[in-house]
Amino acid sequence: MAPPAGRRGPADPAPAVLAIDAGNSKTDVALLSTDGSVLGTARGGGFRPPTVGVTAAVDVLAETVARAHAAARATAGAARATAGKDGGGTATPAPPPVRQVMACLANADLPVEEAQLAGALTDRGWGERVTVHNDTFAVLRAGLTAHDGDAAPCGVAVVCGAGINCVGMRPDGRTARFPAIGRLSGDWGGGGGLGEEALWHAARAEDGRGEPTLLRTALPAHFGLDSMYALIEAVHLGRIPYARRLELAPVLFEVAARGDAVADSLVARMAEEVVTMAVVALRRLDLLEEEVPVLLGGGILAAGHPLLDDRITRLLGQRAPRALPRVVRARPVLGAALLGLDALGAPVAAHERARHHFERTRPADPVGPPEGADTPAPGAGAATG
Repeated sequence: MAPPAGRRGPADPAPAVLAIDAGNSKTDVALLSTDGSVLGTARGGGFRPPTVGVTAAVDVLAETVARAHAAARATAGAARATAGKDGGGTATPAPPPVRQVMACLANADLPVEEAQLAGALTDRGWGERVTVHNDTFAVLRAGLTAHDGDAAPCGVAVVCGAGINCVGMRPDGRTARFPAIGRLSGDWGGGGGLGEEALWHAARAEDGRGEPTLLRTALPAHFGLDSMYALIEAVHLGRIPYARRLELAPVLFEVAARGDAVADSLVARMAEEVVTMAVVALRRLDLLEEEVPVLLGGGILAAGHPLLDDRITRLLGQRAPRALPRVVRARPVLGAALLGLDALGAPVAAHERARHHFERTRPADPVGPPEGADTPAPGAGAATG
């Protein structure tokens, strides 16, 4: 929609969008003007309302939002000083509300959770309007390029970080999504799921209940141990935190690449889950017959594992032949920023200006990493369920 009469115009440098991408491990915040200029950014701690409660989790966001505003004020002050205008010597006022808060949050898995969190953010007075999405939507929007049509975003994103999630959107506002809260909602995979499965198979291989697999020695060796029994004991007694199972996904892929049948079967199942979620989302949105991007994000899918990439590409080609798989490497906060600009009816030029600020590499590449690309850590990325 167009800015209401009397409001700041598209070239006004005052903040109009507060973009928040909050994951389990970190939060990125950006303030943008309506022309897409990034005025201030900040990074803070993880967003974990199930662990610490909504109020404490939003307090973490508040600290990061305050630092983003401070960065924007510092940038504006430096610009005024360069222009020869005195911008100092007065107390710092509270920042005025922006026009649109766009918050893409981990752990906002259900609409009722989005509504609860939107209410908590509204109470902070950060903006005239507050919208909360699951953080997978940030990855989806970040990966939709100008070529795809910034004025009419359309596509599906599958994200594998610690867990797995999938969302889709059409230009008419229709969306597709999954609860993505783990096994309770039918999910399998991601770094956590792959680590659990690898441990299960390795334990059974050692005690004779399961098939032989190189995972039996590779997993304990990752932690400097000589047997699965020693690893089981160390995890059970808390000497190795269970959360460190996320470190085992790269080990699993290395073992699979060596031809291990058990590890390879887990990679195949991961590819099946990714493609199944994508195809279901495409079907729900009546996009199976359309040429639309299927965007792959998060540490597992952006790491460039050939066995996984090849299977995903092949399965998508069989089940959704018009889908265009691409890996997203843009920072998810870009997606939150673009969604905020969408909500204000900003022109395509504003989207491009925001992209130029955030993108260090191309926003989305064909499946498989570009030569020399860094490998993200397991569990990195956006929504993880």
